Amino acid sequence: QVQLVESGGGLVQPGGSLRLSCAASGSIFSINTMGWYRQTPGKQRELVAAITSGDSTNYVDSVKGRFSISRDNVKNTASLQMNSLKPENTAVYYCHARVRLRPWAAKEYNYWGQGTQVTVSS
Repeated sequence: QVQLVESGGGLVQPGGSLRLSCAASGSIFSINTMGWYRQTPGKQRELVAAITSGDSTNYVDSVKGRFSISRDNVKNTASLQMNSLKPENTAVYYCHARVRLRPWAAKEYNYWGQGTQVTVSS
């Protein structure tokens, strides 16, 4: 029904930048919140940044001032600009979207991308 496709991960040196992108497609009426989560081995997936359809944003404290999330409500895309990257930012990053499928049904569903690896290392 709904697919999220991520791109933009890779290997970067400490202090460098990466931009992650996420494109949602399928049977979508509207998308409420889009966000990026990350996960490292042995740890729970954690929210990194999220943005509502009204462009309100939320960041985990450790990335404030370095990461910036944005979205295009027409194209159903979201991006995460990551600057001043640190080794502790190394993780698999997942795109998330809370989607409303039908105009007559208020229920929203959670969808996830397949994940993209971000490695910060010299």
